[in-house]
Amino acid sequence: MAEETTPTNGAADPAAQAPQIKQRILAQFVRDLSFENVMAQKGVDGEVKPEIKVEVNLDARKRGAENQFEVITKLKVTSNNAGSDKTLFLLELEYAGVFEIDGVPEQQMHPYLMIECPRMLFPFMRRIVSDVTRDGGFPPLNLEQIDFVAIYRQQIALRAAQAQAETKTADA
Repeated sequence: MAEETTPTNGAADPAAQAPQIKQRILAQFVRDLSFENVMAQKGVDGEVKPEIKVEVNLDARKRGAENQFEVITKLKVTSNNAGSDKTLFLLELEYAGVFEIDGVPEQQMHPYLMIECPRMLFPFMRRIVSDVTRDGGFPPLNLEQIDFVAIYRQQIALRAAQAQAETKTADA
């Protein structure tokens, strides 16, 4: 027979006090997709040595229904030929997810939406980018893992710098 034990110091079990986060992905979809094979249109002279540049932007908003949020990850992937700066291809993807989230404290909701939600959608975006580049005439591009925490911190720092610059110009 198993014995039940309780903490002797009178403190409750921390796991029992932690809020239970409930999350469901209600939908995920491509909001916008564009692929331009510039190399096929204009041609490239000499050897092709692609350099890849990936830009990521995040956006989130509350939806009309209770506890529902839409999170959008915007990718811009540019491939240039090394040394000549001629564009080989340009891919732009806006991928959205609709989430139902309950149990996340209000002060933690913004980071949760901008870090955890895009992290869950990333494997699907990676697959789309791979398929589109392959179908567009290039070797499939498998994106490296994206550090959404670093992107979130950069966006917060940028907003703080913009707010500080606005207060300086207002005081002048």
